[in-house]
Amino acid sequence: MLVHAFNWKKLSICAALGYRWDGKRCRLWFQTKPGSYNDESLIGFLRDLKKHLRGQKAILIWDGLPAHKSREMKQYLESQRSWLQVEMLPGYSPDLNPVEDLWGNVKGQELANRCVDGLGEAEAALRNGMERVRRSELPFSFLHHAGFFF
Repeated sequence: MLVHAFNWKKLSICAALGYRWDGKRCRLWFQTKPGSYNDESLIGFLRDLKKHLRGQKAILIWDGLPAHKSREMKQYLESQRSWLQVEMLPGYSPDLNPVEDLWGNVKGQELANRCVDGLGEAEAALRNGMERVRRSELPFSFLHHAGFFF
């Protein structure tokens, strides 16, 4: 018999895959947050990403999430043009987004068939999956699957 309180709470994740211009290296950044991401929390993620990049320039490829297109986000992105170029994916095109393959991989491994007692346990499994991907060549597979090459 399965007994569970079914106290559904939400844990959201934001991630970025960064590929070096010559294709020789990839980095994975991610952050979790209780509840949902919005423009304010996504701007916080981008500020953290900027610190990690230490002055390096980046091209951000984003899907059509409403928080990616809000007025506040547009103003923030405009103010960051010195280091960040933004390219939007066409609507309804998850197959062009390497991060979608990242989600699918972690969901299919560490989070598959898991019945957790709380968000902490789910977050720990998620972090284990992200570390597994980070230490592998999988991010390049995700990039190639999306049809992008160096």
